[in-house]
Amino acid sequence: MAPLRVLELYSGIGGMHCGLTESGISAEVVAAVDVNTTANVVYKHNFPNTPLWPKSIEGIPLKELDSLSFDMILMSPPCQPFTRIGLQGDVSDPRAKSFLYVLEILPRLQNAPSYILLENVKGFESSEARDSLIRTLESCGYVYQEFLLSPPCLGIPNSRLRYFLIAKLQTEQFAFPTTNKIREEFPGTDTSGHSCSSSAPFLEENLQTDVEQKSLPSDKPCPEGDILYKLETAEELKKKKNQDNDSSVQKLQDFLEENVDISQYLLPPKSLLRYSLILDIVKPTCRRSTCFTKGYGHYVEGTGSILQSATDVEISPVYKSLETLSDEEKLVKLSTLKLRYFTPREIANLHGFPAEFDFPDKITTKQRYRLLGNSLNVHVVAKLIDLMLRSP
Repeated sequence: MAPLRVLELYSGIGGMHCGLTESGISAEVVAAVDVNTTANVVYKHNFPNTPLWPKSIEGIPLKELDSLSFDMILMSPPCQPFTRIGLQGDVSDPRAKSFLYVLEILPRLQNAPSYILLENVKGFESSEARDSLIRTLESCGYVYQEFLLSPPCLGIPNSRLRYFLIAKLQTEQFAFPTTNKIREEFPGTDTSGHSCSSSAPFLEENLQTDVEQKSLPSDKPCPEGDILYKLETAEELKKKKNQDNDSSVQKLQDFLEENVDISQYLLPPKSLLRYSLILDIVKPTCRRSTCFTKGYGHYVEGTGSILQSATDVEISPVYKSLETLSDEEKLVKLSTLKLRYFTPREIANLHGFPAEFDFPDKITTKQRYRLLGNSLNVHVVAKLIDLMLRSP
């Protein structure tokens, strides 16, 4: 068979492209489209032979799209209209305009693509945009399946719960029975009683802005020796412990860089003092981390987990001593933990980007965090592409 011709919309730094490569199918990205100039620099650096169109999708005429004669669309439309911590403007948000144009033009293509994969945030599944997508797919003769998936179900210690949809023309059925319900696991996967979405209970949308310590309900005492952080219940602490004991998930140490100059990534003193009670602190031996967002490395609160580099220091005695100390003494105590941000490369590893993927030198650390926070998990995409193309 000739390689499948793939159109990559909202291409970003190339997460979909990497997932396509990892899936092992014979394919060629005939065009990647994105308006983000910084992301385009990174994409071009890693995929120099792929035609990159730095233009708005709604500005591409139907005739130009038809000329590509593509078999598959991979797309990750802007999530801001649908995110649970945003304004939830949905289809009225100007950033949804390009996606609505895709839906408008899909029935008018000379040759409809055989396959479509879409990724977005949790919240998209209850949007008007999603309803428009489903109506368009059904009118064009597609079968489809929706998912809510997070990387821990593939053994990856990072929560990143996302909505996915795979669709194919009805000329060929999926290799698994479809349902009109949103699946929370891969078909045929033994999830041992927990779904891919429930394995990621600690999302950035759950965090708020209060920095005072949370009082425990009297009927839910904190386990002896454990520290309960602000906005965390005893039940959530138990879930974290269960995650760390889940041997089906890899340890964070498998994704960390060697010989990191941690002085570049240590939390500054002001952040340590202000946010110490709401940090999600993990060790290299942990099997979990919270979702990394685009503000990671710049903002502390709700943007992702913090790594404890001093693994030989017990965290509970440090935190239990803070109440009676001055700010200066607190800093001394907290500094013994050597709390640092994950590096951009480590986050890329958790997202499944291959070792050969890298950033041009001119892309700053802040820009790298921002681009990765807007990206997706490559391994999840690769498995979905394989699932989408598999024959019954």
